[in-house]
Amino acid sequence: MKKVLFISSTGGHLNELLQLEPMFKKYDYHIITEKDKSTLSLQKKFPGKVKYLIYGSRKHMISYPFKLIANSVKSLYYYLTIRPRYIITTGTHTAVPICYIGKIFGSKIIFIETFANRNSKTLSGRLVYPIADLFLVQWEEMLKLYPKAKLGGWIY
Repeated sequence: MKKVLFISSTGGHLNELLQLEPMFKKYDYHIITEKDKSTLSLQKKFPGKVKYLIYGSRKHMISYPFKLIANSVKSLYYYLTIRPRYIITTGTHTAVPICYIGKIFGSKIIFIETFANRNSKTLSGRLVYPIADLFLVQWEEMLKLYPKAKLGGWIY
């Protein structure tokens, strides 16, 4: 079975990512997200398949750079442990380092731009777009911002 890594931050991005759950049984899948109270239950739902990064928010500009560095190191470790053939993400900062790590090691990167943005690019979208093998948008308007993207429709 092909190894597929699903990664996103917590909240809405993770909610979107979990809409892909029907795909999980088709692959040797793994999930990476940030560790907080809302994500601890994932370990019970997907035993042995969930790994956690440190929760970080750009709102805390003093601690955020340190957490980003720590998460980048953890991402490298997780990548080398899992060795996924595909990385699928709905984004934010949590996913960007592992997308670049994966690209270096030959993984295919699939980025799904968030449903929440209809007329503007996300920071993670801007960072991953140049290296994505498949960049999906959920709104037709987003094709103007990401000309090489494919319209995937709503994930919900």
